[in-house]
Amino acid sequence: MPDTKLKVMIVAGEASGDLHAAKLVKAIREVSREKEIEFFGAAGPRMRETGVVPIIRSDELSIVGLIEIARALPMFLDAFKKLKQAAAERKPDVAILVDFPDFNLKIARSLKKQGVKVVYYISPQIWAWRSYRLNTIKKYVDLMITILPFEADWYRSRGFEKVEYVGSPLATEVSSDITPEDFCRDHGLDPYKELIALLPGSRTKEVARILPVMLDAARHIEDSHSDIQFVVAAANDPLARGIKELTGEHFKIIVGSTYDTLKAARGAAVASGTATLEAAILGTPMAIVYKTSTLNYSLLRPLISVEHFGLVNLIAGERVVREMIQHECTSEALADELLRLLKPDVNAQVREKLAITTDKLGHGGASKRAAEAILALISR
Repeated sequence: MPDTKLKVMIVAGEASGDLHAAKLVKAIREVSREKEIEFFGAAGPRMRETGVVPIIRSDELSIVGLIEIARALPMFLDAFKKLKQAAAERKPDVAILVDFPDFNLKIARSLKKQGVKVVYYISPQIWAWRSYRLNTIKKYVDLMITILPFEADWYRSRGFEKVEYVGSPLATEVSSDITPEDFCRDHGLDPYKELIALLPGSRTKEVARILPVMLDAARHIEDSHSDIQFVVAAANDPLARGIKELTGEHFKIIVGSTYDTLKAARGAAVASGTATLEAAILGTPMAIVYKTSTLNYSLLRPLISVEHFGLVNLIAGERVVREMIQHECTSEALADELLRLLKPDVNAQVREKLAITTDKLGHGGASKRAAEAILALISR
């Protein structure tokens, strides 16, 4: 490896990608302490805290749905132009693209044409839908780093060998030591009532569609079960404000303590996504829910080729927890499933299966292994 300063371009566009990218930046600095490293790119708040210079602030790039993306096209084009120009001027030793495939696969093509080595961290879910993207990856990605146990084999079986599985960063980073009793006392809840957590997602659009179903299910349960209470988990204050507009004063909103909330809960309703893995790691029985616009669903559903939507079920290879997607996502069905999960025998069985499933995610060190793989690519 040369003695000069390393220049690393890193691009993430969503809250989960920002978190993973920030941990990766820290790991790269730790693994290569003797090197001066300049990070720049599309950076969210956590990445900026680690010293990544924001060519663009990626906070506003988190958009879900084909229609929403189309409306935001000018914003994406402007971001693309700025990143492309920054790469041409700064000439990075490597570009690390984190998840966010609709944007990152396009920037990969441009960067590769500039002669930049391209690493993709956290594979797009092309094993689930839009598998034709594999052709783009083969052309423009020098190294694919995966965090789910089945992904590397999927790539290799289709002729792409430049892939490395490092384990999930969540395996040891998702934790909580709080007891349900202490959690309830800390947040003004009744420690003698069973607690159900509601996690409606991290994007405003999905929260607007999913949370009303969750709230209706909660009200239905409360009408007949006075010994059950609910909390809504919000990742940040802006999201909490939007949630409060939907909930009013009736439901407690917990901000920034998702892991503690899940750990304390006897069961949960969780929007499909990374949060389902977090709940699984914490051992919380859940129902996976998801609902988008009718048009988005009609466009996306024919492209999906896997049996399960939920990540936890995909890793398990079976339906460990129930999925309620689109028309199946009703308040009545959700209420019934949440009550079922509170039954002692069902609750224990689901917790046991979640433990077996999450054991497949590895046992720590994922960010460090990813950092080592990236530095090895640079040195070649």
